[in-house]
Amino acid sequence: MDFIDTLLDKLKELTQKIIDALLGPEVQPEPELIPIPVDRSRY
Repeated sequence: MDFIDTLLDKLKELTQKIIDALLGPEVQPEPELIPIPVDRSRY
């Protein structure tokens, strides 16, 4: 059973590499913007 699990993991890695090569790397979600406090009393 362990051999089958190892084989499946290798196949997953290989298919992910093929998909990345054909379509580009996996899309990363945009980072969440952090609000910056502004001191409006000076304006």
